[in-house]
Amino acid sequence: MQLYPAIDIKNGQCVRLKQGQFDQMNVYSKNPETIAKKWEDLGGSYIHVVDLDGALAGKSINAQVIEKIVSTVNVPVQVGGGIRTIQDIETKLNLGVDRVIIGTKAVEDPNLVKEAIKLFGADKIVVGIDAKNGLVAVEGWEKVSELTAIDLCKKMEQIGVQTIVYTDIAKDGMLMGPNLEYTGLLALETNLDIIASGGVSSLKDLENLNKVNVQGAIIGKALYTDNIKLDEAVKLFERG
Repeated sequence: MQLYPAIDIKNGQCVRLKQGQFDQMNVYSKNPETIAKKWEDLGGSYIHVVDLDGALAGKSINAQVIEKIVSTVNVPVQVGGGIRTIQDIETKLNLGVDRVIIGTKAVEDPNLVKEAIKLFGADKIVVGIDAKNGLVAVEGWEKVSELTAIDLCKKMEQIGVQTIVYTDIAKDGMLMGPNLEYTGLLALETNLDIIASGGVSSLKDLENLNKVNVQGAIIGKALYTDNIKLDEAVKLFERG
């Protein structure tokens, strides 16, 4: 199972939110690239970055910070937040980002995802599906649609998507454990690589996710609170 230490960027800083609420924010570093280096030094083999300002504004805001992260580490970086156009994707890939995550726009315009896969390859495009009670949320989690996460996954699979980041908003930043049942269902009902996100709080949570056959797990707040030691988790789940 691939582990993805997470770096969320707001106002150029490394932060963590609770349940996606921008008024529930802790700042962990004014230099996100130093955090990325720390995760790499502890064995992280893939970094997950979210431009929170971008997710809310609908356009990339923290490109310079992302570029710094990419040039500081020697491991691949995937980035989401505010990616709405082919130009946005191209710009991110030109910064040296390995994979780009399309969220809100995948719900609104599946043809964009289709075109992006055609232009850049399925290995460069990830779809981020964020859900509350199984229903897809968009625009920085501000709105909840009537589309279920499983239906959207199946739709994305049909147009050539290979990888999904599935975030359970109710769990995110709460250290309450991931939504195993629904995440496992997505892995079972599709042939997609499912990356679980939200609520991972312990090595036990990672063990449980491993059992439901997800491709990977994003670890956020638990790393910043020392609930999970990255080097220990890497030994157990990536090299075990």
